[in-house]
Amino acid sequence: MATFHFDLVSPEKFVFSGEVDQVDVPGVEGDFGVLAGHAPVVAAIRPGILTVTTGGTHQKIIVLGGLAEVSDKGLTVLADAAISLDELDRAQFADTISDMEAKLNETEGSELDRAIERLDHFKSIQNQLTSTAMH
Repeated sequence: MATFHFDLVSPEKFVFSGEVDQVDVPGVEGDFGVLAGHAPVVAAIRPGILTVTTGGTHQKIIVLGGLAEVSDKGLTVLADAAISLDELDRAQFADTISDMEAKLNETEGSELDRAIERLDHFKSIQNQLTSTAMH
């Protein structure tokens, strides 16, 4: 299988850089997979789990929004935040969701809509973390 270069960057650190077989990205308009030779595209990403496939192994990384750009140089993801599943504190993640739920009562209008959408994304990540497919 042909490989391509992939960089994943967050404001805190360079999360990943290397040659990969495939990257599955949680896009705002739907998840999409990138293989070598993919057409150029720029897409917004939503909070979700990004999967990097290299040599038959899968590395899963939580991303909390950002942008993905596919070019002739490969794929670059500029994530608002990114953390590998190995580094994730699941109890703290659950606490974050609880805090988000508690704050819903304090918001209204379009701000409430955005808060609900973000909470739904976080709950989706949490559900994926507890599914048997993640183990």
